[in-house]
Amino acid sequence: MDTLRNYTATTLFGLENTLATELKQLGAKEIKELNRAVSFVGDKHLMYKANLWLRTALKVLQPIHQFTATNEEQLYNGVKQVDWSAYLSADETLALESAVNSTFFNHSKYVALKAKDAIVDQFRNRYGRRPNVDLENPTVRIHLHIFKDQCTLSLDSSGESLHKRGYRTSNALAPLSEVLAAGLVLLSGWDGQSTFIDPMCGSGTIVIEAGLIAKNMAPGMQRSHFGFMNWNDYDEDAWQELLQAAISNQKETELQLIGSDIAAGPIALARENVVKAGLDEDIKILKRPFEELVPPVGGGTVVINPPYGERLELADVMQFYKSIGDTLKKNFDGYDVWILSSNKEAMKNIGLRTSKKLTLYNGPLECKFHHFSMYRGSKKGQNEES
Repeated sequence: MDTLRNYTATTLFGLENTLATELKQLGAKEIKELNRAVSFVGDKHLMYKANLWLRTALKVLQPIHQFTATNEEQLYNGVKQVDWSAYLSADETLALESAVNSTFFNHSKYVALKAKDAIVDQFRNRYGRRPNVDLENPTVRIHLHIFKDQCTLSLDSSGESLHKRGYRTSNALAPLSEVLAAGLVLLSGWDGQSTFIDPMCGSGTIVIEAGLIAKNMAPGMQRSHFGFMNWNDYDEDAWQELLQAAISNQKETELQLIGSDIAAGPIALARENVVKAGLDEDIKILKRPFEELVPPVGGGTVVINPPYGERLELADVMQFYKSIGDTLKKNFDGYDVWILSSNKEAMKNIGLRTSKKLTLYNGPLECKFHHFSMYRGSKKGQNEES
């Protein structure tokens, strides 16, 4: 479609390899796994596709300039080396965010301010006018990454973070990020064709992401805006073509996708979110305590994000995790079970042997994603009725 460029897709710790696999499937070249990011090469069309299709990316950035800086003056001058009029005009708006991991620069907000000054000063000196800052809906979002003395300026092609899929009605429950939820489903190795259950589903994010994967629905389909749509070279026809292709590639499924929870509030939210995601005919949301949930016969995959114990008394947490293990042994014969938790001690009470353990972060909490293969169990479940 046009020239090849370098891009960087950012992600959460532990999902780099999953994101690299996604990029490979989209046709990206020269894929390299970094820390919480993956770099790749592609054309503009691939960048559009990445924003539409990547399930485990937070942002897709297009690097435009690299330089070395160990102090404020070098930083300011380095940013000014770019001809910013190639990317925006004095009448437009910008937002600048930064990620800093350097002994030379302490505060990312101050760094962002200094870089912004360099950009607006360039406009003022040249044209006597300058673009304004708009943090909510800028014409162009600029990303500054500093590692040691290496500074990279990028255009943010995504705009708002890609975890904002558009199906979630409320953030009141502080739910799992959609990117982490999709990562859990992909890391579980679920085939997208067998039963999938989240028995502590909260507002439904994990089971919704599983539904999107099963039906081959692009996670960015419901978003009305991406950062690249404001760029000078935006190709509306190419974007519409990608959307149409995504719609025609959706699949019908017959599999069982089940979310369940004990609390009425989260269940109501989950049902609302399922409808907004366009999956109300595919996902069954049940109000049921975990120990009473009887899964369909024949096995499948279970992904659980139980409370870690931040708000429960210690004895309660230990007992609670023991009851999870007891229920799994009793009811979930033939299932692959994955549990995400930051509580190492409580996880010992599950009473099952872990066959795999991965490190991930849920917000600031370091968690382990534990895999248990349920080969023994006395109770064969019947198909669940809502």
